[in-house]
Amino acid sequence: MPSLHEETHGKIDMLMPGACIGIIGGGQLGQMMAISAKYHGFRVGVLDPTPDCPTAQVADFQITAAYDDRDAIRQLAERSDVLTYEFENVDADAIDQVRDLVSVPQGTDLLRVTQDRVHEKRFINDHGTQTAPWRQVDDLDGLDAAVREIGYPAVLKTRCGGYDGHGQDVLRTETDLQRIHRRDEGAGTFPPSILEGFVDFAFEASILVSGNGRDLVTFPMVRNDHRHNVLHITTAPAHVDPEIAREAKALALRLAKGFELAGTLAIELFITRDGRVVVNELAPRPHNSGHYTIEACSMSQFDAHIRGIVGWPLPEPRLLSPAVMVNILGQHMAPVLALIGKHPEWQLHDYGKAEVRRDRKMGHITVLTDDPARTVRELEATGCWDDLKPGAKGDTADIADTD
Repeated sequence: MPSLHEETHGKIDMLMPGACIGIIGGGQLGQMMAISAKYHGFRVGVLDPTPDCPTAQVADFQITAAYDDRDAIRQLAERSDVLTYEFENVDADAIDQVRDLVSVPQGTDLLRVTQDRVHEKRFINDHGTQTAPWRQVDDLDGLDAAVREIGYPAVLKTRCGGYDGHGQDVLRTETDLQRIHRRDEGAGTFPPSILEGFVDFAFEASILVSGNGRDLVTFPMVRNDHRHNVLHITTAPAHVDPEIAREAKALALRLAKGFELAGTLAIELFITRDGRVVVNELAPRPHNSGHYTIEACSMSQFDAHIRGIVGWPLPEPRLLSPAVMVNILGQHMAPVLALIGKHPEWQLHDYGKAEVRRDRKMGHITVLTDDPARTVRELEATGCWDDLKPGAKGDTADIADTD
């Protein structure tokens, strides 16, 4: 991994309406980036392998190709004035190869750090911020040594590529450790990994920070409820001691300054029972837990991302109303749509995905409310999300979502 100071972002030249923003990745995050870009007067192109993907439905053009197709990335660069991405599993080397053709204000340092959990943890710790205890694990002997140091329970995660609990194994006892030995000895391979100790947290949270290469702004810290490794409900703002909120904001600014941030960065947190703020993961883009900002804030996370990468000034976001956001997975679409006529308070977002699949994120609902706790109870009482009640699919909620 290159030093974080080998590349210098410097001042981002302001782009004017009519310029083209190229987005690598065509899912819902790209779709909402594109909608914001269009509101601001920009043209939008997207690279995605799925024809008529969610982003393409609101973009000016689509290049239909794999994310790692370097010829396709070059085509997108040639037709764009600035490149961005909606997820972190992007070919950083391919982006570096087109930086003579197009502005890449986010650079690739942030991408490389967040693509590798070991690099990510080192970066966070090196910037004076606490994480769960962790050890780099390169083989089964290294796993045994890491377990002896960290103890049980712990989570074994692949260094690269995992999401929504994929590529993760919870180790609670020696039996779990031996299961990993049998599996990987049989396969004859051990993927580069990281072992993380459990954090005794009171709840999970996240905070968004956005930059334009010069200035930084933060959004309110929110509380997140995960079910079966996927974000279920976000409550904004998180009701915490003011000192905890100040620490979350301070660490967000520290980490963003380390990247000379352009665009939006999401920081997933654990708030411990003794009042500490521990960083779980970073996401170099807008985040599922920030969807509430579309209705509830003076500027959405997507507006901040677009303004940041085109070099526009960033006003400090204001929370206009407390809000609750709930994800709609594939199995929730039918019951939600059956009730939509009875709930005028539901702000429905349908991502326009062609195939409805169980556990696939298909949309979300945001509710502006003066009483978030009551609103959460009312949403749960509809029965639309009964399959996510504790115990419905087994207790796996102690691994955090990555999207």
